[in-house]
Amino acid sequence: MRYVPRLLAAGLARAARQFPAVLLTGPRRAGKTTLLRRQFPRAAWVLLEDPDILARVRADPRGFLDGLRPPVILDEVQNAPELLSYVRTRVDGAPRRTGRWLLTGSQEAPLMRGVTESLAGRAAVLHLLPFSIAESAKVSLRRGGYPEVIARPAAADIWFRSYVQTYLERDVRAVTGIRDLATFRRFLALVASRMGQLLNKTDLAAPLGVSVPTVTQWLSILEITGQILLVPPFFESFGKRLIKSPKLYFTDSGLASHLLGLETERALATSPFLGPRFEGFVAGEIA
Repeated sequence: MRYVPRLLAAGLARAARQFPAVLLTGPRRAGKTTLLRRQFPRAAWVLLEDPDILARVRADPRGFLDGLRPPVILDEVQNAPELLSYVRTRVDGAPRRTGRWLLTGSQEAPLMRGVTESLAGRAAVLHLLPFSIAESAKVSLRRGGYPEVIARPAAADIWFRSYVQTYLERDVRAVTGIRDLATFRRFLALVASRMGQLLNKTDLAAPLGVSVPTVTQWLSILEITGQILLVPPFFESFGKRLIKSPKLYFTDSGLASHLLGLETERALATSPFLGPRFEGFVAGEIA
């Protein structure tokens, strides 16, 4: 697949000129690594999912960083949060040298805690979603905008099945100790069926036979891993915005369609979920 320019590229370049470190978050496979490597071709690239690299980091994090020559991309840094304190030390040693530490992460909440504790005021934080229709004409309501789906639309169904399975096995279990992945998989489909509606946790909990606190926790996981958006209602009164229920959307309409079994354009066109899918598609474009 040829490289497709991202709208976030200009903001990313500006952040790298102004901050010693830049953190790029977003859902897994949204294109974070490709964007950074394209934007900063001279930066060294370190994938912190490689078992050998992780072993070296955990054995001697200071020595590992000493062996790197910035600028450097630390990819999926949530796997090695101990590096953040050492990055802070290097940033504080040369605070005027910008764009030297480029970080990516797919699990926002744990990563944000590390940044808050170690890199507060030192790192710019940006968020990358899958392709929008402004970036690629191949983005559609049924297929969504994940780069690999755009590149190989004929294999989209297989890709989504693999993505959901990998998401359940890796990201969900990394964030929390959920054991009943089958029920969580049903929860994903149920959330997709409520896309575009006001969030009602009781309505989600009852069909699954789980408690409202459990649904609250599971929604938090979907937010943390960049799968959903909770959009607050607009009221002139700020107080009303805080207490009224938000609407729920998936960040990628293609994933939502897959979870609902809408595998063809005809199935989507005749589905009662078409209106909410379109509304969610627009919400993702705005986000």
